[in-house]
Amino acid sequence: MAWLILTHKSFLWILLFVNIFGTVYGYDWYMWQLKITDPIFWIFVPDSPTASLFFSLAIIGWLIGKNFKLFEVLALITLVKYGLWAVVMNLLTLNEVGEIGWQGWMLIGSHFAMAVQAILYSGMYKFEFKHIVIAAIWTMHNDVIDYVFGQMPIYYDIMKHMSKIGYFTFWLSIACILLAYVVWKFRIKRKAVIA
Repeated sequence: MAWLILTHKSFLWILLFVNIFGTVYGYDWYMWQLKITDPIFWIFVPDSPTASLFFSLAIIGWLIGKNFKLFEVLALITLVKYGLWAVVMNLLTLNEVGEIGWQGWMLIGSHFAMAVQAILYSGMYKFEFKHIVIAAIWTMHNDVIDYVFGQMPIYYDIMKHMSKIGYFTFWLSIACILLAYVVWKFRIKRKAVIA
């Protein structure tokens, strides 16, 4: 019953609207950082809104009866990665300064929801192994840009922990890539059983 609701076109339209709103809000949130960023790095700075953009494109595909496979796997990996990353960073900020205000709690809730929606819709994904490889390259390259070239999202209160945050982010990326692999293998195994 829940799956029928989640995959109903009316619900998908609502989900698309919410994700587009979140994407626009997220890009606006990063405008101040983009203004102080070399344009060559712009695409790598607003991580979370780009993740929700990938998911929006995947939803559009489902609404028109197609699977945009690369966007599906990019959405899965990056929504879970940056959803959980933002939750941890805001909790780390809370631990560091003692409070994060309503915006911090809003970010925790909205980013956790990003990760949850990516997993909830794993039954819709049709990506193949080659798409996982491409998405893995994108994800790891983004980590290099963030933590080697210093383009990570700026959290002033926790910048002194940046080397540890970079290490955590690397393993979070690996875990999310492995998640995509597990989702793909599960679908392949299920197809084999049905056949």
